[in-house]
Amino acid sequence: MNTWRARLLPPALAIVFSAVLCSAVLLISGADPIATLLEMVAQVGRGTTAVDIVNTAGAYYLVAIAAAIGFQMNLLNIGIEGQYRLAACVAAIVAGAVSLPFGLHAALVVVVGAVTGAAWCGIAALLKVYRGVSEVISTIMLNTLSIGLIAFLVRVFGEMRGNSQGTAIIPASGRVPGLPLGGAGTVFGLVALAVLVGVGYALLMDRTRYGFELRASGLSPTAARAGGVNSRRMILTAMLLSGAIAGLAGLPEILGRDHTFTINFPTGYGFAGLAIALLGRNHPLGVAFGALLWSFLDKSSLTLDNIGVPKEIVTILQGTIVLSVVVAYELVRRRELAAEQRRVGEALEPVAASGGERA
Repeated sequence: MNTWRARLLPPALAIVFSAVLCSAVLLISGADPIATLLEMVAQVGRGTTAVDIVNTAGAYYLVAIAAAIGFQMNLLNIGIEGQYRLAACVAAIVAGAVSLPFGLHAALVVVVGAVTGAAWCGIAALLKVYRGVSEVISTIMLNTLSIGLIAFLVRVFGEMRGNSQGTAIIPASGRVPGLPLGGAGTVFGLVALAVLVGVGYALLMDRTRYGFELRASGLSPTAARAGGVNSRRMILTAMLLSGAIAGLAGLPEILGRDHTFTINFPTGYGFAGLAIALLGRNHPLGVAFGALLWSFLDKSSLTLDNIGVPKEIVTILQGTIVLSVVVAYELVRRRELAAEQRRVGEALEPVAASGGERA
């Protein structure tokens, strides 16, 4: 009973708090909160919005799982933004340069994306393990370096098409077909990759020794080392795995829609992934819900702009939800801890009283 209360009460409190705060912001801006919410919900059934939400949520899910792996070890991989963009760029260059049979071609591109992301994150991992450099500082710097490296790669290996410069067009053998839904749009084929990553992450965390050691190292590094866990190995492998998954995040769009990497490739997924991982409490299902919610709110910004409501309300709502979840879980944790301490005290009272009587 207490377990379910600890799991369900924080999200409920977070939803109520964020709804109240955002309603207040909407009222201040002169908008009707109820009408705004109804419009946000109604837009899901229009055009390709629902499919767009799912497609974007797939990328969000991958970057959020990458962040969650770091969080399990108390590592903050700020470099997910650079990792997924650089991986998408390198994967697109390789995809456009080779010719392989259908299926094998796309599989190679996926491997290249994962290896590139892992290698770029591995730089920060090596700096932390062997030089004690904070992963926060190194990954932020690597984000900046990735911008210049991407520009260089696109310039050297790319080509001009109209007013945009991008990599060579990926041939049909390297593309991943999607699931067409008529007028509703096409679901990217590699959305299934996000599902597989989620299943693999769940099994890794809950059913393997490595997952246990990863969580143990995050909860108490000292106790984990005393139990024989190699802390350097755990940091290195966790960062490499986080980078590899981050490297997959840009591939659904590259292989399923754009078929090239351009300098206008979407940005911001990496930083959103950190917030989504916090929102989902690093749980695969919680992260999936968070990715869908974040994607839904992203698509709502255009709808709100069309009805005269400032689209910045969406950013406020996203930030409020994350803050509310963090605060709500902390409040419930402290409440549960205080209740447990009271129960222990009540259980020890008869023992203390009987000891006093014998004395």
